[in-house]
Amino acid sequence: MTALLVDPVAPRTAGPRRGHAQCSTVRSTGGLAHPWFPISTCGEGCIGVTAARRIDAISDATIVAWRLCRLAAVVVWILWAVLAAGSVARLRRRPPRALRAPASSALLAALGISVDVEDRRSDPARPGLVVANHISFLDVLALALVSPAHVVAKSDVVGMPVVSSLARRFGVIAVDRGTLRGLPGTVGEVAGRLHRDSSVIVFPEGTTYCGRSGGAFRPAFFQAAIDANVPVVPVKLRFVGTDGTTATAPSFIGADTPADTLRRVLRARGLAVTMIIHPPEEPGRDRRELAGRCERVVAGPRAVTESDIIRSLI
Repeated sequence: MTALLVDPVAPRTAGPRRGHAQCSTVRSTGGLAHPWFPISTCGEGCIGVTAARRIDAISDATIVAWRLCRLAAVVVWILWAVLAAGSVARLRRRPPRALRAPASSALLAALGISVDVEDRRSDPARPGLVVANHISFLDVLALALVSPAHVVAKSDVVGMPVVSSLARRFGVIAVDRGTLRGLPGTVGEVAGRLHRDSSVIVFPEGTTYCGRSGGAFRPAFFQAAIDANVPVVPVKLRFVGTDGTTATAPSFIGADTPADTLRRVLRARGLAVTMIIHPPEEPGRDRRELAGRCERVVAGPRAVTESDIIRSLI
């Protein structure tokens, strides 16, 4: 079954989509685990001096301290609510999905991040496979506001202390990027949940980018939508600053740890995450064609560059 999921073509290093500027300082992977291992072209060079600046002003330090206090309070509330909701869920034999959106909203608000959603679907309640570009671990919080879906996440993230407990309770599906051996089973688990009228969120780029560029959509998990005969909902995520341009501070790239990203977000002002939820794409029969179709929807119209103009005149 592995052969059905790993396309027999030359492996692609998930470079930037056409029409996007390539970032500097490629993220280190510590060596490829397999030829199809996703590699981000983004690194420290994408962050810039402004986002990585030190806290010098007293006002900045005050904002960071206030956000940390709010964040700690929200985390304590979530842990208590998860335990309480878990007890109720066992009595009612259903998962505590209703907690996901309030918890995510509270966490984003504590970090000073506002949310702007443009939902282009005619039937938002229709279940399906939700696919989005990947920028940060904050993406999951943003998507939880618009969908109670299960999330496919990297096994190394799911295994982190505290996160692992929350992940189990929220029904996170772990995938090991370092090996292809367990991929068919994970795709089968996603298909099973889709069969049961549950939505599932997948980040098909396989790794994170800074938001100014993006990677190719890997086709493996699109097979789950085909097997379950459910639509795929493409979502475009973007973090912006006060001037409306793409903000890279929330990115999880290069040699970043979660603490590095968190420090940048705590220092930033006026951050917002925007989401465009596109109409669903029918699954069809070819996962590679489906992946390419959804990738084009999320990437949007290709920007006209100077090279394009020169080629048109020749």
